[in-house]
Amino acid sequence: MTGFRLGYVPGVTPAKWARIWTERLPRVPLDLVQVPAADAPELVRRDLADGGVDAVLLRLPVDRTGLHAIPLYVEKTVVVVPKEHVITAADEVTADDLVDELMLHPQDDVLDWEHPPGRLIDDRPARTVDAVELVAMGTGLLVVPQSLARLHHRKDLTYRPLTGVPESQVALSWPEDGTSELVEHLIGIVRGRTANSTRGPAARDPKAKPKPQSKAQPKPQPKSQSKSQPGRPKKPRRRR
Repeated sequence: MTGFRLGYVPGVTPAKWARIWTERLPRVPLDLVQVPAADAPELVRRDLADGGVDAVLLRLPVDRTGLHAIPLYVEKTVVVVPKEHVITAADEVTADDLVDELMLHPQDDVLDWEHPPGRLIDDRPARTVDAVELVAMGTGLLVVPQSLARLHHRKDLTYRPLTGVPESQVALSWPEDGTSELVEHLIGIVRGRTANSTRGPAARDPKAKPKPQSKAQPKPQPKSQSKSQPGRPKKPRRRR
């Protein structure tokens, strides 16, 4: 049985959806492939034979040319700081609180900034994971979606929610000409539909034969009855 290749960008955790897929489609293997955020749109446009994927969980915004995209949820934005930093005294911070801070802006940043906060360091690290290492060295602070802060967690670092700034939106994307039945199954799963939902194909074993449906027997129609004598027609009176 042909499998299904689902790509996902770092920080996104498809494990729950993969488990539901296995329960509903046990004979269709789901191959999870972690892909770089910058490469995700191109990989879902690419043929499977060339290393592409059937669908991908990515972060918006991206170039949607030739792609469908269903937004799934929004991630909180946080600022990653050393544990001893003064910012850790607050429960949450704003961009104004970072105005005097040196800030790292990695080249693979996934937030749609117009003006990133703070004093940006000119030398931009290539990857978010490299920027996290620089935060630990005391070089500067880093703003990322919360899932990436958790992914690159270190004992000497922590983070605080950052309000009033762009947020990351995770979406399921697939080619416009690739809306197969398996894609419909995946859409139902990530949207939380039940296996018997009528909004998509019924979740079933592709090799299973449909069960025969029993024909409903028509209900007998009640006979018309007289109000005076139930069950017997009333005889007309004779004229004398």
